[in-house]
Amino acid sequence: MRYYVTLFDSNYLTRGLVMYNSLRKHSESFHLWVICFDDLAHKILTDLKLEHITLVSLTEFEDQELLRIKSERSQKEYCWTCTPSTALYVLNTEPHVDAVTYLDADLRFFSSPEPIFAEDKDASILLTEHRYIPELKKTTITSGVYNVQFVMFKRDTEGLKALNWWRERCLEWCFARAEDNKFGDQKYLDDWTTRFSGVHVVKHLGAGLAPWNVIQYQIDSIDREVFVDEVPVIFYHFHAFKIHPFNIGYSCTYYEINQAVSQWIYKVYFQDIQAAYQQVRKNIPGFAGGLVDLPKVPKNPFALSKLIEQVIIDIRKGKYFYYA
Repeated sequence: MRYYVTLFDSNYLTRGLVMYNSLRKHSESFHLWVICFDDLAHKILTDLKLEHITLVSLTEFEDQELLRIKSERSQKEYCWTCTPSTALYVLNTEPHVDAVTYLDADLRFFSSPEPIFAEDKDASILLTEHRYIPELKKTTITSGVYNVQFVMFKRDTEGLKALNWWRERCLEWCFARAEDNKFGDQKYLDDWTTRFSGVHVVKHLGAGLAPWNVIQYQIDSIDREVFVDEVPVIFYHFHAFKIHPFNIGYSCTYYEINQAVSQWIYKVYFQDIQAAYQQVRKNIPGFAGGLVDLPKVPKNPFALSKLIEQVIIDIRKGKYFYYA
């Protein structure tokens, strides 16, 4: 049995549903705790009666230390602050859980995560690297070597030591800016391979594909299974994917993708997102959590021309998606 925990509010609900649905499809035995960051997310998920899930309200989750600093953080910063506390919550309330893995809500699994755990069965902690393309290597300085997207902690001395240390640091400082070699909850992980024992950095290329690294790999699809450099894609991190009204999706502005990535990864994800909206709207017609407005049409002719030019470029690159 694999144990996972995630957090999201109603704005990330459809992403969280896609993550859960894909995990269910590709996992033989798992349980997922969802820390619901607003009442609407909790209600919707309760009504859906999903299997292999435990829902936790914010009231149940928050302790005095989190409440003490909550007003000092933005919503995003507070979510980051809470990341280590979600894993601790599971370990503190569920004595039978031997290890728990935190998952970002905007992941989508394309195959079984078991090869990740098989790399080092004795590891107390599992980390995944950003693996930036060469042009983005400098980003490591501000954003960190590792991504918080998938982090496992065992209930052992080193796992608990690292997890409690991380929570304490995030309570002290966790903001959406680079400062004194810190950035959000993420830069704290940079030295864990030397700070703690039993840390394993995942080597599988299919674990942790994301907009900042995917362009350097060969993506193929064979019999509906997606491969990266001839090994199965395990999960992709859909960072900054935008979902617009009128069934329009848009991949992140900041990173390049190619036609293969667009076809075999993003198109599949967007179809799953639309299916998740349909799943929710059976109980809440018109649900629009997570939708963002399309770019405003500028009145200035030059600015309008530049916008149209950029849209055409992005369409040719396969960055726009439409689901009828």
